[in-house]
Amino acid sequence: RWVNLPMPNTSYDTDLTDAAWALVEPLLPAAKTGGRPRTTDTRAVLNGIFYLLRSGCQWRLLPHEFPPWGTVYYYFRSWDNAGVWVHLQRALYEQTRVAAGRETCPSVVIMDGQSVKTTERGGVRGFDGHKRIKGRKRHILVDTLGLPIASRVEPANMSDKRAGARLVAGLSPLFPRIHTVMADAGHTSGKLAREILRDEGWKLQIFKRQQRAFKITGLTWIVERTFAWLGRNRRFSKDYEYRVQTSETLLDIAAIRLMLNRLAPA
Repeated sequence: RWVNLPMPNTSYDTDLTDAAWALVEPLLPAAKTGGRPRTTDTRAVLNGIFYLLRSGCQWRLLPHEFPPWGTVYYYFRSWDNAGVWVHLQRALYEQTRVAAGRETCPSVVIMDGQSVKTTERGGVRGFDGHKRIKGRKRHILVDTLGLPIASRVEPANMSDKRAGARLVAGLSPLFPRIHTVMADAGHTSGKLAREILRDEGWKLQIFKRQQRAFKITGLTWIVERTFAWLGRNRRFSKDYEYRVQTSETLLDIAAIRLMLNRLAPA
């Protein structure tokens, strides 16, 4: 005979610790004044988003321990539109740099791309003839600690030169100390990349791989390691999103989680 029992108070490894929540809470927007008071636990909302990112589940399949999936998705989308995720990622990035004994702004950064398949969901996509992958390409810019600074998601058939130029465009006011961008041979400076780097006042340093054996040279192994860190999140096994902007937001959230793990380890 089945008996209805109360649900246990389950916690997950992806839940924010008290120390991590203390770092995040002041950076989140306060509840709007007037009208009905907020009843949603924003900490539980963040836990639900981090769970979805790490486990790779669908929004509608979030466990019942979290707020309703529609509520979690509403906060995810509204904070994205308000620029909350970008602000949170930037604030935690500076704190992580300071905690590591570095300046808040890096001087050397590394860029690279990673092609991934998309699903039948649709959206912008292309065919990467080199990797033989139909889908999209994630382009990230990291510092020498491996911390993501910026990201873009483009169709897989877009050249690294063009995507890299888009990635760094407009970043110099935010990161005034940067003077060198490192990349592999796929980002060899074309006309568009030269114009962008000239406008930013940065130097592009290219490292070429060996012909007979695969070997990562220079500091480009750092960005490869960052892709490995991001790959721990099963939501990134493919690009499941219809909009590339959603894919970029999830990359920002993965960077937030990465930095929280450093600032407030479990």
